[in-house]
Amino acid sequence: MTTEPAPNQTLRPKRVLVLGATGTIGRATTNALVHLGYDVTCLVRPASDVGALAGVTLVQADVTDPATLERDAFGDPPYDAVISCLASRTGAPQDAWAIDHQATVNVIDAARATGVQQFVLLSAICVQRPRLAFQHAKLAAEQALIASGLTYSIVRPTAYFKSLSGQIARVRAGRPYLLFGDGELTACTPISDRDLGAYMASCLTAPERQNRILPIGGPGPALTPRAMGTHLFSLLDKPPIFKHVPVGMMRGIAGGLGLVSRVIPSLAAKAEFARIGLYYATESMLVLNEDTGHYDRGTTPSTGADTLFDYYADVIDGKATVERGDHSVF
Repeated sequence: MTTEPAPNQTLRPKRVLVLGATGTIGRATTNALVHLGYDVTCLVRPASDVGALAGVTLVQADVTDPATLERDAFGDPPYDAVISCLASRTGAPQDAWAIDHQATVNVIDAARATGVQQFVLLSAICVQRPRLAFQHAKLAAEQALIASGLTYSIVRPTAYFKSLSGQIARVRAGRPYLLFGDGELTACTPISDRDLGAYMASCLTAPERQNRILPIGGPGPALTPRAMGTHLFSLLDKPPIFKHVPVGMMRGIAGGLGLVSRVIPSLAAKAEFARIGLYYATESMLVLNEDTGHYDRGTTPSTGADTLFDYYADVIDGKATVERGDHSVF
């Protein structure tokens, strides 16, 4: 009779390359991988803030340059898997097609050329009903990954906590909570960075999450903007005060900027930002039922235990900060 040694005594940890590791989701995914014992390498830009990344190897490469990407980021032996959390900073068309699509395709090609077997891609649930440049760019990247022959997991998360926290300071200062329309036009099941990072890491070992497109949200019921605002007022012990922004006005602004940008190209980015704002004011971040054309909480998978309202409480108590950055338009 023989006794097999413990796995960690005979098998090397899987080598995983993470892209976009300095973003909030990338950091959470990296932390989850390190916690699970993977050998993690993070590709970063030369000027990136890597202070929050610990227990990893850092490499620098330009994801927009295929030759240097393969030379500087992909070594020998090959990585076992790549996890890409790359995302354009603003969602503007030029940025979206450069990063959400082309840079991602560059990474897919380099992974395939160097013998990587598995690829996990962070996408977005809003690509179900694409109307914006960054959504079309992400969809094109998804298709490139599916066609690559790699074992893939395409993760489409719902709304992030940070994207739904921009009005905390406003309400705390005594100003009204802004609602688009009546505040009941949309709903979502927000997911925390930590829960999403853990889910991304789990795709490496969960066969049921491989070669699939994976919509994923957080726990609890679907929340409307009005419900979020009402709870925020309650946490701050303030009476709810709402200000309604007509959706028709937003449509007019977006349409007007779109027309003017045809004459003044420098306004094209502002026109796209207006369209992005309109999209998120009118479309839910839930699974879309293609038969009915309606969004459905019942078929939107969920994971984790962190809730948006717990996060709100932590921000109010100073235990968490709101990292919005260039994505504040969302």
